[in-house]
Amino acid sequence: MPEEFFRLTAREASAALARGEVSPLELVEAAAARIAEVEPAVNALPTLCLDRARDHARRLMRGEGREMEGQAGWLGGLPVSIKDLTDVAGVRTTYGSPLFRDHVPQASHPVVRRIEARGGIVVAKSNTPEFGAGGSTFNEVFGRTRNPWNTSLTCGGSTGGGAVSVATGEVWLAQGTDHAGSLRRPGTYCSVVGLRPSPGRVTRGTVNNLFATLSVQGPMARNIADLALFLDTMAGWCPLDPMTYDAPGMSYSEAVAQVEDFRPRVAFTLDYGSALAIDRESRAICEAAIRRYADAGCVVEECSPEFGELTEALLVLRSQHFVVDRELQLLANRDSLKPDIIWNTERGLNATPSQIAWADRERSRFFREMTKIFARFDVFVTPSAPTPAFDVMLRAPESIAGQKLANYMGGSMLNAAMTMAGSPAVALPCGFDQYGRPIGLQIAAAPRRDDTALRAAAVFEAMGGLNTLLPIDPRPGTVPPLEA
Repeated sequence: MPEEFFRLTAREASAALARGEVSPLELVEAAAARIAEVEPAVNALPTLCLDRARDHARRLMRGEGREMEGQAGWLGGLPVSIKDLTDVAGVRTTYGSPLFRDHVPQASHPVVRRIEARGGIVVAKSNTPEFGAGGSTFNEVFGRTRNPWNTSLTCGGSTGGGAVSVATGEVWLAQGTDHAGSLRRPGTYCSVVGLRPSPGRVTRGTVNNLFATLSVQGPMARNIADLALFLDTMAGWCPLDPMTYDAPGMSYSEAVAQVEDFRPRVAFTLDYGSALAIDRESRAICEAAIRRYADAGCVVEECSPEFGELTEALLVLRSQHFVVDRELQLLANRDSLKPDIIWNTERGLNATPSQIAWADRERSRFFREMTKIFARFDVFVTPSAPTPAFDVMLRAPESIAGQKLANYMGGSMLNAAMTMAGSPAVALPCGFDQYGRPIGLQIAAAPRRDDTALRAAAVFEAMGGLNTLLPIDPRPGTVPPLEA
């Protein structure tokens, strides 16, 4: 039934497109119907471009724009969502900021052009915090995006709208960005999968900090095979991004299809030797999940790099990104920026050269610690969030395991540590807490070994089958109490 197309996985839907069993236009209409059904409860896709999508679908059906057909990552007319930080030509793109409330770009971001050239059809822009800064998705333009597992809770940030759009079946795939966990933490909170690729794996195209490595573009999906498919769509060299490099000889889809005999060597930590706070129940669920690798015949060993002062190093280096991106806006429009933007930017402006140099040295130290681990193990696994989804009305959890947070970045270091290591990292579901909130793992690999991270994630996914629970209808609920 056409109205049930949204229940197909991305790979199933793209295969049906290839066989001619469904048309791109039918999938656009199925997405439109599902968006109309669930959007009032979740507010994930505040800007729709359905007429533009229908036009693209009709062009594909006429045989136009199919030059990349047959290549890795070909989607064949599959509807996707694009994060509202990323330009789509002719479609309102606000970056979650009142300053750009009515902004309509004339050209698409290079990653969008790549997705569309490979048969992805953009049907909507997904909600994001202002300029992507925040672990909960809300802004003054579109308001809050809600978690479909419990609409009283946050979906995380900053690719929160993308995670919800995939979890509810509004679209099959979602594009997003990741700096300190923006594809991974929303993935965990919504029980979908998100990948922070290695720096240079996916083009960032139009950004001003082209030679930096903290922020990346990446995919989100309902399962690992779909995630690999969308990474194939995005991956490859781009002349507009000096960090990019060629796509691999073996596609990511092929890599995750060949895991029957793959037994990854697994290193793990739950809290970096008590360096980070983590919710007790999340800790227990994640440790039990990680040890399931041993049941599959994998070597599993608990070990941790020396965490040191990585949190402060991240804040120093992250603040320099804000100086590049927001200094001029801070000077011209300070009253229109939210406090998190002002705090990050001013922190960067006040940093001394010695502090920046120290942060680079501390990051390099941690990277060398991680290289020792990856010399012995294929993947390094941690919880993907230190606490389950919290109240949708909050900017950040008030505390973790009874410890008050110093700032809104306090709950991000499980993810941000792998950002600082330059590692690709996959977030995927591993269970639910006593209140029905999703819990997830983060599986990281050595830089540029995105295939290894995805393959190890595919091994775990096959043991659990949590991906079969999606898509879901939004569910109302109450906010569970904070852990004492």
